[in-house]
Amino acid sequence: MNKTHLILIPALLAALSGCSRHDADEQGHDHAEHGAHDNHADAGHAAHDELPGQAVTHFSPATELFVEFPSLVRGEEAAFAAHLTRLADFKAVNAGTLTVRLSGGGQPDEQVVANVSKTAGIFRPTIKPQYAGKRHMVFVLAAPGLNATHDLGEVQVFSDAKSARAAAQEEPADNSIKFTKELQWNMDFQLHSVTAHTLRESLAVNASVRPRPQAEAHISAPAGGLFRASAKGLPQVGERVQAGQLLGYLAPKLGGDTDVATLELALQRSRIELDQARDERIRLEKLFAAEAVPEKRVREARNAERLAQADWQAAVQRQAALQGGASGIPLKAPVSGVVLAVNVAQGAAVNEGQLLLHIADLSRLRIDAHVPENMLGRVVQPTGLFLLQDGDTTPLLFEIGKNARLEAFSGMVDPDSRTAAAMFDVDNASQRLRAGMNLRAYLYTGKQLQGLVVPASAVIDENGQSVVYVQQDGEAFVRRVVETGIRDGDWIAIRGGLQAQERVVSKGAYQVRLAASAPAALGHGHAH
Repeated sequence: MNKTHLILIPALLAALSGCSRHDADEQGHDHAEHGAHDNHADAGHAAHDELPGQAVTHFSPATELFVEFPSLVRGEEAAFAAHLTRLADFKAVNAGTLTVRLSGGGQPDEQVVANVSKTAGIFRPTIKPQYAGKRHMVFVLAAPGLNATHDLGEVQVFSDAKSARAAAQEEPADNSIKFTKELQWNMDFQLHSVTAHTLRESLAVNASVRPRPQAEAHISAPAGGLFRASAKGLPQVGERVQAGQLLGYLAPKLGGDTDVATLELALQRSRIELDQARDERIRLEKLFAAEAVPEKRVREARNAERLAQADWQAAVQRQAALQGGASGIPLKAPVSGVVLAVNVAQGAAVNEGQLLLHIADLSRLRIDAHVPENMLGRVVQPTGLFLLQDGDTTPLLFEIGKNARLEAFSGMVDPDSRTAAAMFDVDNASQRLRAGMNLRAYLYTGKQLQGLVVPASAVIDENGQSVVYVQQDGEAFVRRVVETGIRDGDWIAIRGGLQAQERVVSKGAYQVRLAASAPAALGHGHAH
C-alpha cells in the first residue's frame, strides 16, 4: 500500500529557490537550514517568499519519491526538488528523466520533463500552471531498467498567491529527527513496511556444539612405546586427513634387559635358523620326489620354515624400532576430517592409553539445545533452531528437512542441569561454528503465531527499552518505543507501538538515533 504524507512548510519556496542554485555552483546548503526552509531566499523568486509549500513522500513498487514544492499558482513558476530512491537497494536514481503531469479539472494536460540534476537522485522540474482549480498530479520516472509512476492524487492550483497563502494551515510542532536523503543514499540504509506474518515460536536456551559421534576419533596408544611419524611427517593441527591414512607408528616398549647387542644376536640367530629351515625343506622335497620320505615330513619342514621366517621378521622389526626405523604398530585415521589436537612429538615415549591425536569431520556438527524442565511443556516437537553469535548481524538458522536433522529429543532430564537435550545434526558448510562452542540458541517449539513483524535489525535496545525509528516523510523520522514478542530468525514480532504499513528503518537505525542525539556527528551538508 502506498502512503503519501503532506507537510505544509511556510516559506518553503525560499528554500527551494536556494536549492535551485545548487546546479549552478554544486555547493549545497546546511541541512539544519534546510529543515527550517527560511534562510535561502533567491532574488529571482522574492515574490514567493511567503507562499506555503509542501513535502510529499510516496512509494511505488520500485521507487520512493520525496518531493518538495511550493503551492501551485496559475501563471507562476513552481520549482520542484524531487528525490528518487530505488527500493531495491535504497540508493539514488542516478539517470533518466522525470515527467510532472497535471491533468483533469476539465482542462488540457500540462507537463514538464527534467533530467537528473548534477546531484544524483535529485530531479528539478519547473512547471508554470496555466489553469486554476483541482488538478491531478502524477510523476513518471523513466530510467535505464527502471520505470515508475507516482500518482499524488488531487492538488489545488490557486488563482493567485493571496489565495494560496489564505489556504495555508498552521504548521504543527515538528519534533522529528532529520536525516537527509544524501545521508541515506551514502550508507547502508533500508526501510521496511510493517506487515503481518506467521512466526514460529522459539525458546531461548543454552546450546553446546560438538563433533558428531560417528565422525570423531580419539587415537590413543594401544601399548607403551615410542611414537614414530609416517613418511609424510607428523600431522599438524588443522590438517585434513582421510580415513585409513597412515599417521605414524607405535614401536612397543622393549623388555628391561634388552639392548642393541641382544637384538643383534637375536637377529643373527633367527637368520641362521631360517637358513637351516629352508635347507631342510629343500632336502626333504628332493627326497619326497624320489619317494624316499613320506609327504608328512615335507609338510612339517615347510611349516618350520614359515615359523623361522616369522621369527626373523619380528627380530628385524624389534631392531628397527630401537634404531628409529618406520616400523611398529601402524596408527591410521579411523575417519576423514581435520586434525583438532596433536598430543605427541616425533620419537616421544608414550604410555598405554595415552591420547595421541584427535580428528573430527567438521563439515557437519552436533548441536545439543538444553531445554529447562519447566519449559518442556511448551515444546510440541522441535522443528529447528537459530543461533546468535557475538559480532554476527545475521542469525545462523537450522531447519529440519533443509540443513538440519533432529537426532533425538531426550526423554530424560539430566539430574544435574535439570534440562533435556534436543540433539541436532547440522550442516556447517559455512564454517561459522566451531566444535566446543557454548552458545545462546533459540529452539523452535513447533507452534506458530500470527502478528505484525519487523526485521530484527530495526529494533534497538535503549536502556532496556525496545525502540524503532519510524519514517514520517522522506527525511523525517520519529523514535517509537515498541513492545516486542517472539523472534524467528531475522524477524521479531511487534505486540504494540506500530501499525500495519508504517515504515521503520531496518538498516541504519543506529545512525538515525545518532542524528537525533548528535546531528553534527553525521555531518549535515544537504544538496537541493
